[in-house]
Amino acid sequence: MDDYFDNLDSTEVNLKYFTEHHENIYDAYEKYGQLIHKDGGPLDEKTCWLIKVALSTECQYPRALRTHILKAIRSGCSKEEIEHAILLVAPSAGFPRTMQGILILRNLLGEIEGNPIH
Repeated sequence: MDDYFDNLDSTEVNLKYFTEHHENIYDAYEKYGQLIHKDGGPLDEKTCWLIKVALSTECQYPRALRTHILKAIRSGCSKEEIEHAILLVAPSAGFPRTMQGILILRNLLGEIEGNPIH
């Protein structure tokens, strides 16, 4: 888990490479995601991000979870709403996945507040 936080810049480097070498594919992917998020149905923005938080937790995609937590916060979700979305994963996908999601949330909030946990 520690290497997740240590390797964030490697994700950014890889994304930069991908967008420089496959710009059209990345643009299409981004547009597809935006269309589903905004025009895909009746759910409001906060609900969409909370669902994405839960899915990222369940799938154990820590980088996606981190991104979705940040976007959930920007859309107006509270820490409690985000934590609830993560807790909802436990009955379906298991307690360990939920605990990892909570750890990522706590670490990210600690970074934002200037008090990272260890």
